[in-house]
Amino acid sequence: MALSDLIEKLELLKTKAEKVLKEAFDQASIEIFISEYLGKKSEIQNLFKTLKDLSPEEKKEAGPVINTLRDELQKKAFAKRDQLEQAALEEKLKTEWLDVTKNIPSEKGSLHPISHIQREIERIFTSMGFQIADGPMVETEWNNFDALNIESDHPARDMQDTFFVQNDGNDSQKNTVLRTHTSNIQIRTLKEQGAPLKIIAPGRVFRNEALDATHDAIFYQVEGMMVDKGINLSHLKGVIQVMLDGIFEKNIKTRIRPGYFPFVEPGLEIDIWWEYIDKDGVAQGKWLEFMGAGMIHPNVLTNGGVDPNEYSGFAFGFGLTRLAMMKYGIEDIRLLFSLKKDFLTQF
Repeated sequence: MALSDLIEKLELLKTKAEKVLKEAFDQASIEIFISEYLGKKSEIQNLFKTLKDLSPEEKKEAGPVINTLRDELQKKAFAKRDQLEQAALEEKLKTEWLDVTKNIPSEKGSLHPISHIQREIERIFTSMGFQIADGPMVETEWNNFDALNIESDHPARDMQDTFFVQNDGNDSQKNTVLRTHTSNIQIRTLKEQGAPLKIIAPGRVFRNEALDATHDAIFYQVEGMMVDKGINLSHLKGVIQVMLDGIFEKNIKTRIRPGYFPFVEPGLEIDIWWEYIDKDGVAQGKWLEFMGAGMIHPNVLTNGGVDPNEYSGFAFGFGLTRLAMMKYGIEDIRLLFSLKKDFLTQF
């Protein structure tokens, strides 16, 4: 084949291909076009085979012309395919669109009972001028134990020494543990804000407990603290009484007796008179241990950067999970973390 004949064939092929491509109306037509005009058995590939009949000089001239036509047709074919795909998608969206606002279940979710109680506790304490404080759940051994007057050989560690994340030996500043109480926030907040100070710190805590109806390795607690000049136990009693009356929506009878906690001196146990209906339907009442409290130990104030000769304060802690169980008559703590819908929807 002469070079002039090859060039003429390329011109005719280009005109024909562009006409076919222009009339392609769907993706199937484009795929047929690509196969017939650009595939291994296409006319362009056949033209490449004719190059062997040309002289070296003619091959140098014809080869780039064929390549240019092939690349041009391929570019136009792919662009047309993308255009048709987009048009098909838009048409599908018009006819098959989904209105996500329809058929929404009428049943609404609700707060978890622990969240209910926590919000009520926060509302009551903020009404008395307390701040809500927070802190890490992975804590240094120092903030969780040592700074709270619970030294490494203290008997109180037997009840709380629990899930260590990292243990570098004797350096309690480097050892990290899942906090066993929210009392770790006492030291952190004292260091950050100093005195005077009024905070509560609700949050999740961890202890190595055997799981049963009233114990879990994960539960929620509230730590409270008030530090100022002239703070005494009468302030503690007044604050606790306001909280209990508010959460149970009635006057709650309380009893204070001595108790031991390393981070307070003197330490107190606060009991409440709990009225309930037994399984036989008979009204009953009994004293129920509710929280530990006391005047913050001078060592703790010192560790927090506060002068115990100038300031005094009280601290208390109680189980938020246990309070939710009491408030709502929940007999098994495992229900609170069971994700049972029939249980949770009651709240």
